[in-house]
Amino acid sequence: MALFEYFPNYIWNLSVAIAMESGGQIGEIVDMCQPIRDAAANGGDSGTPMFMQAWARMGEKLLDLADEDEAKGRTFSASNKLERASLYLFTAERMQGHGAPGREETYAKARDTFDRSTALGKINRERVEIPLEQGTMPALFTRAPHSGQGREGKRPVVVFCNGLDSCKELLYWTRLPAELARRGISTLCVDQPGSGEALRLQGLPVDPHSESWASKAVDWLERRPEVDAKAIGMTGISLGGHFAPRAVAYEPRFASGAVWGANHNWREVQDRRMAREGENPVPHYWAHVHWAFGASDQEDFLAKSEAMNLNGHMDRVKVPFLVTHGANDRQISVGYADDLYDQLVNSPRREKVIFTPREGGVEHVGADNMSYGRDLISDWFAETLGGHAA
Repeated sequence: MALFEYFPNYIWNLSVAIAMESGGQIGEIVDMCQPIRDAAANGGDSGTPMFMQAWARMGEKLLDLADEDEAKGRTFSASNKLERASLYLFTAERMQGHGAPGREETYAKARDTFDRSTALGKINRERVEIPLEQGTMPALFTRAPHSGQGREGKRPVVVFCNGLDSCKELLYWTRLPAELARRGISTLCVDQPGSGEALRLQGLPVDPHSESWASKAVDWLERRPEVDAKAIGMTGISLGGHFAPRAVAYEPRFASGAVWGANHNWREVQDRRMAREGENPVPHYWAHVHWAFGASDQEDFLAKSEAMNLNGHMDRVKVPFLVTHGANDRQISVGYADDLYDQLVNSPRREKVIFTPREGGVEHVGADNMSYGRDLISDWFAETLGGHAA
């Protein structure tokens, strides 16, 4: 398996691959990408305004088509088109540098479109806000079937957190929440500080001590009548593969953990990126991390990211933990999966799975094929939290 590489640079191809894995239609994606193919030749940063214009245009067309469906009472069809419109708008926004013209408006439209789709399609996801010490953590709550019916109706739940540049909507579109629900497990997809709404609308920067916000998610879940408070798991994708292990290590109420891509020593990754080793996840990378961390300059960012290192912390994990990674990850070394697994010395059940070309999912967080990571992580939580894998 390999990444679909339409453009001559990795960053643009990664965005296209994520969109394809998130429910984009290949014909629409080709129509958006053909006019801007030449613009990608100058690198990942150059030409991103053209990328946003092309993808936002498709989003607008789908919004018009959805309006026509809705006017005829065909709200499920309208919702299907709104899902893709929202996806393309989020993808367009994600490619822009902080402060780029049109970025805020595109994000607002993407969010509004997503919410309209939820309502018209009667989709199993509820937007909620979880109180933090400062501000709130917006989230999407997907309930397992038949929950909320007395004690026997309580269901396990998994907290699913972002990486550096994703958002809760993209977490939902990984279809992990759908697979978990199929296995009797609910999902809480969070925009933790430094990502999604928390960063864009509240200005909340990354908190390297992820247990501070993950614990607030557990507090919130414990109060839900449909949640089994003794069966709460935690996972994260990309940089979430750093936040999730840290949270499980320092929040003893988590009963199981998993990572979709190990990110053991992210501070060290920054040194490698400064040496131009490895690929960046987004255009305008340094400007993005300064924004996400609330840093004034590179020196301030490096100081703030010093705590992004799991060495010396993982012996605190006392619950089952799954480590996954793609064998050909071009961003984060597969060696970090070994580091994480080797240091989980007190986990009663630890497992490491490296996805190889035999099955796929070899790229960063399975951008070439997310199905293998999605299935494995869903089955892991079914086995360790009390769901069902069959």
